[in-house]
Amino acid sequence: MQALPIFYNIAKRLCVVIGGGDVATRKVNMLLKANAEVTVVSPAFHHELEALAAAEKIQLIRAAYDATQLNAACLVIAATDDHLVNVAVSSDAKHMNIPVNVVDAPELCTFTMGSIVDRSPVIIAVSSEGNAPVLARYIRTRIETMLPAGYGRIASIAGEFREKVKAKFATTQQRRRFWEDVLQGPVVERVLSGQEQSARELLAGMIESEASMTKQGEVFLVGGGPGDPDLLTFRALRLMQQCDVCVYDKLVSPEVMALVRRDAELIYVGKARDQHTMPQEEINELLASLALAGRRVLRLKGGDPFIFGRGGEEIETLMEHGVPFQVVPGITAANGVSSYAGIPLTHRDYAQACLFITGHLKDGTLDLDWASMARPRQTVVIYMGLVGLAQICEQLIKHGVSASMPVAVVQQGTTQRQKVVTATLVDLAEKVSLAGLKPPCLTIIGEVVHLREKLAWFEPNATEEV
Repeated sequence: MQALPIFYNIAKRLCVVIGGGDVATRKVNMLLKANAEVTVVSPAFHHELEALAAAEKIQLIRAAYDATQLNAACLVIAATDDHLVNVAVSSDAKHMNIPVNVVDAPELCTFTMGSIVDRSPVIIAVSSEGNAPVLARYIRTRIETMLPAGYGRIASIAGEFREKVKAKFATTQQRRRFWEDVLQGPVVERVLSGQEQSARELLAGMIESEASMTKQGEVFLVGGGPGDPDLLTFRALRLMQQCDVCVYDKLVSPEVMALVRRDAELIYVGKARDQHTMPQEEINELLASLALAGRRVLRLKGGDPFIFGRGGEEIETLMEHGVPFQVVPGITAANGVSSYAGIPLTHRDYAQACLFITGHLKDGTLDLDWASMARPRQTVVIYMGLVGLAQICEQLIKHGVSASMPVAVVQQGTTQRQKVVTATLVDLAEKVSLAGLKPPCLTIIGEVVHLREKLAWFEPNATEEV
């Protein structure tokens, strides 16, 4: 993020627009919507600006630009087709510490104007930081189609009851949960259907009844997928925005973590081989205790919580304590990473079965079912197997798998940091070491790896073939 998105109150304050054409007219109309006092400076003016001045809504100064015209302004916009004038306005405004925007010249701006979705008092502004204004307008259009005009009325009615809610509910957490219940219930539907007085009566009743109720906590066991936030389910994203506290592990990507509710408490319980921030048993009890204290707990895991995610152990503890919970499946690493690496897990010419294996057992050993893993015409996907990679390859060869069997190791698959190493069983460990791969990695063993050369489609800068 190169610019801080803020909303600036310019009501009844002087804003100066330099320029009198079509573009300046659009900027003036936007400033008037925010109740600014607008002065426009130009040798000539668009007819709409003349009409606004005749109606005493703006002031016109028919003159060439001069720095003194910026005196007392809280904001300046340059919208002329003269580059030298625009540069002068930018320089003068910066010298006077006045925020300045120069249309189509982000390098001259101290602020940029976003594409606005107006549902007053709800305002949404979309900015590309001046890089792609057409894209910002396109995104704004998409939002416009998803956001009914009535949301502004919902905000206004909520504002009417804000002090009553604050008086009834002692904590920020209680107030936030109450409003979330309101926004997911019939009050919104009544406003959108034009029944605003009925909505007010319903909301008043909810305040009285909810204030005396003790809210029960809950745990959301959510699969965060393999890393790309676009692979999250709608339900996962919704619950990520409703939590009071997020308990997350090492395999959750930064991009996914960025979508967790910003004011939620974050508790890291990540585990690496022989390095556990918190033992699993303590994590189980932590989830239960947080929920029993009335909090909505997001247990966010990389991949899917029920595929090598120990989600079953966690909900066993929750059930023992009588804690309600939801389980939201995620795209497991085997599916997501193999897809982004261009390696199908099954293929009628190469593999009719797929086997998921964890690379180390509970006691840290590698006493795996080698005979099952060595069966022909299948794909073997190994989670958490980077440390024991040499031993895995050696054992598979010893149990009859060809030393030339193709293998791929994928680091941080589905993200822009994805890196892929392809090799054979006999030389895989050496090539992975040379490539410097670090966890999290997924290993894919089978003839299907041959297809990567033909099917690879996701090629971020970090991708490397060895």
